[in-house]
Amino acid sequence: MRTSVPGSSAQARPTPARAHATGFTLIELLVVVAIIAIASAGVSFALRDSAAAQLDREAQRLSALFESARAQSRTSGVPVVWRAVQGGFRFDGVPAGTLPDHWLDNATYVADGPVVVLGPEPIIGRQAVVLASSSAPQRSLRIATDGLRPFTVTEPAQ
Repeated sequence: MRTSVPGSSAQARPTPARAHATGFTLIELLVVVAIIAIASAGVSFALRDSAAAQLDREAQRLSALFESARAQSRTSGVPVVWRAVQGGFRFDGVPAGTLPDHWLDNATYVADGPVVVLGPEPIIGRQAVVLASSSAPQRSLRIATDGLRPFTVTEPAQ
């Protein structure tokens, strides 16, 4: 015969299936993580680039273009000259349409160093260009080489 002492009934004792029923399932956690990831991606796409980031991108792009023009000059044996022009720049010595001729951001301009000679010799002279942006007038970037190493982007010395 069973006794009816508190705590001795089958209803009061958790069964093995009931003991694991508390908490969240893996599927529920994955759904929550997926929703957070989608929301974070939407917020990051909605944020606009700052003027400083645009200037950084322009400087890195110009550095890569200089290296490309330098390689083309060494391959063809023809000197390539980069010039800053109104609203962009120009590479003389390469076929037309080979390299870009405009800034990605219309606010970008050359503050110093309007001409760069890129080869065809393996060692070129020390050269530098300083880029600035009318969107971020307090900041400028220097793209320079010592003539032997590739062009690098740095903050200009104050």
